[in-house]
Amino acid sequence: MGRRGDPPEGPPEGPPGGEDEYASVVFDESFVNAARVQEFSAVERMGDHAPAVRSLPSRGGHGPRRILLLLVLVALAFGTAVYLGVRQPYQPSASRPAETLRMTLVPLAPRGTVPGGTPEQVFEEGPAAQYRTGASGIALPAVRRTDHFTEDQVTTALATVKDYLVASSVDPDVLTGGEVRGVRALLHPDQLAQFDRSMATPAADGRHAATGWLVRFDPAKVELAATGVRVSGALLVTEQDAGALEVTADHTFAYALRPAAAAGPVEERASLYTVRRELHFRLDRDDLRHHRLTVLTSHAQAGPQDCAEDTAAVLHPLLAGRRATSTGPAGTDPYAPGPARAALCGSLADRPGPSPAAP
Repeated sequence: MGRRGDPPEGPPEGPPGGEDEYASVVFDESFVNAARVQEFSAVERMGDHAPAVRSLPSRGGHGPRRILLLLVLVALAFGTAVYLGVRQPYQPSASRPAETLRMTLVPLAPRGTVPGGTPEQVFEEGPAAQYRTGASGIALPAVRRTDHFTEDQVTTALATVKDYLVASSVDPDVLTGGEVRGVRALLHPDQLAQFDRSMATPAADGRHAATGWLVRFDPAKVELAATGVRVSGALLVTEQDAGALEVTADHTFAYALRPAAAAGPVEERASLYTVRRELHFRLDRDDLRHHRLTVLTSHAQAGPQDCAEDTAAVLHPLLAGRRATSTGPAGTDPYAPGPARAALCGSLADRPGPSPAAP
């Protein structure tokens, strides 16, 4: 490595002293060209206050220029990032993992023989006479904006819940053990595994009963005696927080049913079967955009039905002329307003209706 003051080609060869003793400081052409300062000529030094030497531009000037260019590029990138951050600030998703649906179902046993009649009689002469048919019975309340949700968003939440109620409680295919894709399509993705397990292997464990998600009858035993389902109830929407709406649905569904295989005049008679469903839903902003919901709780009362039946997979209505083999506590009226009382079994309160069928 050359010493300070050596020419660019390096120190000269040969031992010091002799004729070559000062060869290392000979001002050859390469040394002069490499110098950072240069002496002015005699003519140039004749000017007033002229300096003796001048600085020459560095032949290696590309380094500082590249550094300056790099600094400019970094500054531009930083400024662009700040600008985009102001124009499009990062907003974390408001969605949260869905909760596991908790469900209960209380069978309501009749106190005597189940009344029967024509489908028109069980509807028009029974407690559901003033109920509307199908989806028209699920009326939306007056819509008002909340602190963090617009009227359109509140309307979307209510409409999504209504679609779920219709799909799970009114659709004839679902009621008779058919396709449930319409119900599944409305669920938050985090609840699909629980729903699928409930459909495939129903269990009365408060988490995986098919009847916690929907109303279903055994098509080998029961069929709908009338095309319409009578419905009455109410929806209530509240704002849980800035990121989600909650909707409570409390509806009574009345079905005219008869045996799947009619075996005579009495067996052809229809009877009224009632399911009161109280459901609690949550819908965050992602749910509103994707037309889906999370079902938080499901509480149902259903009768007339024997309390000894397993209702995890399907409901087991007692049809016209039948009697329960077991009874529950004091009568429970699914048509009465107010909060429902949870119990393992209830007895169906007496209501005016068609005359009981002969046993």
